[in-house]
Amino acid sequence: MFTLYTAGFAGLVVILGILEASNVLQLQSISWIFMGFSVLVYALIGFVTRTSDPSEYYVAGRGVNSIYNGMATGSDWMSAASFISMAGLLFALGHAGLAYIVGWTGGYVLLALLLAPYLRKFGQYTIPDFLGARYDGNVARTIGIICAIIVSFTYLTAQLTGVGLIVSRFIGLPQDIGIYVGLLGVLVCSFLGGMRAVTWTQVAQYIVLITAYLIPVVVLSTAIFKVPLPQLTYGQVLQSITVMENQIAGRDTPNLQNIPEERLNKRIDPEKEKETRALWANDVKMLTARLSNPDSALQAMRASIDQRLAALAPEAVEAKKAALEKEKADINAMLNAAAPTQVLDEAKRAELTARLSTLDKELAALAPEAVANAKEKAEKEKAALPKDVEDAKAKWTAALNTAKAQSAPPKPYLAIPEGIGMVNFLGLIFCLMIGTAGLPHILTRYYTTPSVKQARASVGWSLFFIFLLYFTAPAYAAFAKYEVFINLVGTPISELPGWIARWKIVGLFDVVDKNGDGIVQFADFVIKSTDFVVLATPEIANLPGTVTGLVMAGGLAAALSTADGLLLTISNAISHDLYYKIINPQASVSARVWISKILLVVIALGAATFAAFVKLPVIANTVAWAFSYAASSIFPALVLGIWWRRTTAAGAVAGMIVGLVISIYYSFAHFNGAANWFGIDNRSAGLFGVPAAFIVMIVVSLLTPEPDKKLQEFVYSVRFPKGAMKGKEVEALGSTS
Repeated sequence: MFTLYTAGFAGLVVILGILEASNVLQLQSISWIFMGFSVLVYALIGFVTRTSDPSEYYVAGRGVNSIYNGMATGSDWMSAASFISMAGLLFALGHAGLAYIVGWTGGYVLLALLLAPYLRKFGQYTIPDFLGARYDGNVARTIGIICAIIVSFTYLTAQLTGVGLIVSRFIGLPQDIGIYVGLLGVLVCSFLGGMRAVTWTQVAQYIVLITAYLIPVVVLSTAIFKVPLPQLTYGQVLQSITVMENQIAGRDTPNLQNIPEERLNKRIDPEKEKETRALWANDVKMLTARLSNPDSALQAMRASIDQRLAALAPEAVEAKKAALEKEKADINAMLNAAAPTQVLDEAKRAELTARLSTLDKELAALAPEAVANAKEKAEKEKAALPKDVEDAKAKWTAALNTAKAQSAPPKPYLAIPEGIGMVNFLGLIFCLMIGTAGLPHILTRYYTTPSVKQARASVGWSLFFIFLLYFTAPAYAAFAKYEVFINLVGTPISELPGWIARWKIVGLFDVVDKNGDGIVQFADFVIKSTDFVVLATPEIANLPGTVTGLVMAGGLAAALSTADGLLLTISNAISHDLYYKIINPQASVSARVWISKILLVVIALGAATFAAFVKLPVIANTVAWAFSYAASSIFPALVLGIWWRRTTAAGAVAGMIVGLVISIYYSFAHFNGAANWFGIDNRSAGLFGVPAAFIVMIVVSLLTPEPDKKLQEFVYSVRFPKGAMKGKEVEALGSTS
């Protein structure tokens, strides 16, 4: 089936390419077709795989082989953060951005070694299922439910933000509306068939997203180097980037690699770049001064604008105009005087002539049209002023951060982080690795395989399918940066390429002529979010609109596939773990499934509303918070639950609560400037939460009575994954589990 699907999708791409070349279709039409085709196919798969059987709905009947489960896991895993954000972070951070690739792939090693086979041996439906059975009670299950919901909801809002970004740019709808449109795509995949439908739509989505990710960078590699392997050719692109960024920064580095001139940009002007950065540095001083006393600064700005408006009042304009005309008449009289006593020397005559010229300009500024324009400008400036001191602090702080970034010369793209930068680099890798192995929507995928052996093989296939994208991401980032250096820097403002205007509307970057010379310097390129890089690269490189639309479809597939898994995880945590396991154990099969479906809709609407009204930072950064939360709560409870029989329910519950609270507190407190522990970035909040969780779990477990013999035998049996446990074995662990 998927062979036919792949062939059909390839045929669609070819047909759209032909129609575009024939000027029959434009980009927006192509985007609509790609989106409509994608959602229609996903909806069709969801309809065909509909089910009310709990085993099929929750774990796809445990009939998904390792290859397909690997593809589905890869699609579930490669969210908007991987597809949209990761190459953008590499674009901005260079070597430091590799933390995402190393952390996210390294986590699968931990998953294969420590968790996946053993969870499959357990053989139930959800992660809270395991926690309830292992820790013999509903308290651990309830805390597990809360952790799973917080982690998944944080992750889900980031995916819906990605969907909104894609729809707003390519379809032309406002981003807030785009989020709700994307929501329909999420629901059609998961509502009717649960995990069964999600699994097979994710396989289809993987085919789209990996094709969409590879094609643009393969085309660029072929166009520049005549070699369709960007993973091998981007080393030469990095050489060009190094030379050009040294020129921009004013570092006199010779072209030791003898790079051909066509792979460099002759229009780069180091002096103009330096001048532009100096102007940004002046803004830093000005904004720093304002923030030192924001109340006084805001009052002074209001007073200044009020003075300008008062000077533009009709009476003031007429009075000033009369005074200027009188002065002009007096000067003309002096210059034209015939009396010998009024003869002027040449210096005085030149001075008066210059003053006349100035008076003419001042009078022109008092013409009705000029006064109206000046008044309109002043009123707009007044309206744009911060509403109050708190608003001023927020706006000026954001502007200060932008000015600081633009005033600094570009860091070497290949520079290895140093000092606290290296600590944060390694800390982020740690949090992403541990978090990967603790994500509920990924762990649940290993319940769907027919056997423990297939579960272990699934991890290997997952890593392979993820590798295809992650191995390409550094090349994507390098080619994107190269295209910006070549096609944007040195371009006259009047000749800016069309993609600038199209993407500026979305608000992810801006191009300002800081020094007013009419030429774009790299310091004029203000990046507000790197999430534009992957989606905009086809346009930056002047690739056909069909390729651009294909990338849109890939980004949509990536965001929808992960959103499906996350949404299902949250709804199942409430319907299965909370409602069925705790509130109403006698609930019928149909009631459990229908409650899950209703919750899908309610939670999806809640997440979409949250994403629409709370403007999230860079998608990958928001996702990194979810990883820290999972690493600090779910991972320690699972690892110790499997590998240390002495772990008690009290220890697990206390550790999950402490780890989660610390991570949530630090991520928000650091983001808002209220905390900065040892210089650790908020994305690495798990550096504090993970050790705290493990320490609390171990200490509390040692201080409380050890688990009974039955639970210790359960732990021992799970560690020998030769076959899945039977449902009765799990139920026998305790009446409350």
